[in-house]
Amino acid sequence: PDFFKLHARNPDRTIAIGGNSIVFMPGYGSPFVTDLDAGRRYATIEDFYKFVKLTYQSPYLHHSGGTVVEPVDVPVNKRHLDMVFAHLTLSDKPFMGGVTSPERARDSINMARIVFGSDFLDQNAVIQGNININSPFVFDETMSGALREYAAANQCVCVSPAIFGGAMGPVTPAAIAAQTLAEAMTGIALAQLVRPGCPVVMGSFHSTMNLRTGSLTFGTPEANLVNMALSQLGQRLGVPVRSGGGQITAANTPDGQAMQDSANAMWTTVMSGSHQVWHAVGWLEGGLTMSYEKFIMDLDNCGALLRMIQGMEVSEATLSKQSYLETGPGENFLSTSHTLANYTTANYETILPDTGPYETWKENGSPSAADQANRIWKEMLTNYKPPAMDDTIKSQLEEFVASRKEEMPDEWY
Repeated sequence: PDFFKLHARNPDRTIAIGGNSIVFMPGYGSPFVTDLDAGRRYATIEDFYKFVKLTYQSPYLHHSGGTVVEPVDVPVNKRHLDMVFAHLTLSDKPFMGGVTSPERARDSINMARIVFGSDFLDQNAVIQGNININSPFVFDETMSGALREYAAANQCVCVSPAIFGGAMGPVTPAAIAAQTLAEAMTGIALAQLVRPGCPVVMGSFHSTMNLRTGSLTFGTPEANLVNMALSQLGQRLGVPVRSGGGQITAANTPDGQAMQDSANAMWTTVMSGSHQVWHAVGWLEGGLTMSYEKFIMDLDNCGALLRMIQGMEVSEATLSKQSYLETGPGENFLSTSHTLANYTTANYETILPDTGPYETWKENGSPSAADQANRIWKEMLTNYKPPAMDDTIKSQLEEFVASRKEEMPDEWY
């Protein structure tokens, strides 16, 4: 279908995918995390919990994500159980399940069944699976097996070729777009063969490379052109589109380069008409690292972009003829009835940038945007309160996780 609903356990957080909707999600798959206090380090399950909590509290993120970070302190074959449990209990937004084996995909779906019920799940999408293609043109046993599990259960399959120009495909934007379309269509066709009508998303993840050094580059004009083209191709195909962009960067710290790369990529992503945006917050170092500070900095930009795409209303109320009658030439509008009635909602109110005078900023210790973001994410975690969940359902989830872990020896490969 070209439009479907991805149901959340809190019905108020159910989202539409397709049509005129746009869904922002956190980063995906980073094995490292970083913050101003502890620096760069391997991600743990505690970091995973923190990012799920931050996402849950973020009004500009509509989806809890999937493997927000890779919790390397949990055995590889058991991580999916802890991650899905966290998405289901620490948040009530839509989420993604495990895909690193067909069995892990099946576990994820079975956990969703406990929460949503088998009958509801059979007829409605409640979980997504991210199916990557080993570009060029390889569907391995792991990914094709996970795809079959999600499709058979009538759950959302996002088919995402990953092409870095010059490595997994030609260097030219047109070739990258064409190859992405061909690979994605193959995965979509496979999902429909398993279960006709299964909800799908045409995904992509692509990047240019520095052809002198081989390092990945993000937010570049060529990659952004591919974003634009793929959104149009997906709409022509009649399926929702996951953008290959987001607030992505190769920068190693949340600095000017990071925000310039991210802003370039995100602007194109939003304007392209994409329906689902992964890596909307937190991404650093080409995806190797999730930054707590950049999460907040990106989140602020998400809010501004969502406000912008709402457009502006033109009506008698917004043109405000009365304001001109209340003031005279050369007078200000601060005390007009229209200003007083609308001042709290007239403009997007940023959570981050310092707009005060230099002297005040200096007196406050000259904090950078990252310094302010550091304070904000800590406050958010301090103020976190988990969403309500039925005790019986939570107990069933706990029993399922414990049982599955007991059945398997730890694997650390």
